[in-house]
Amino acid sequence: MAFSELEIARYKKAFAVFREKYGPKPDIRPKLDWGCHIEDQSVELYEIRPRWDDPTQIMHSSFAKATFVKSTALWKVYWMRASGKWNSYSPCPEVGTLEKFFEVVREDAAHCFFG
Repeated sequence: MAFSELEIARYKKAFAVFREKYGPKPDIRPKLDWGCHIEDQSVELYEIRPRWDDPTQIMHSSFAKATFVKSTALWKVYWMRASGKWNSYSPCPEVGTLEKFFEVVREDAAHCFFG
């Protein structure tokens, strides 16, 4: 079951706060920015940047995902491998809130989200 419109609005606002506080600064956002995609029960974070060999093309590269599991009321945390597959984030595989997910991403204890 997908999120309600109220939940989507709340999650987008939480992402906007996270991005403003920890994301790329406004002056470099044309060259590097973060975005958020919400679909079904997942919130996916991605980088936005021009292609290195063709700056007229914009690339979106996913780096973190949280999926809400209704039966446990927890968010499962994932990171994107170079292979393009999502892996559970072992230092913190589940969190209680989306805000805690953003905190886990920011801390990046295992250097999976930002290298």
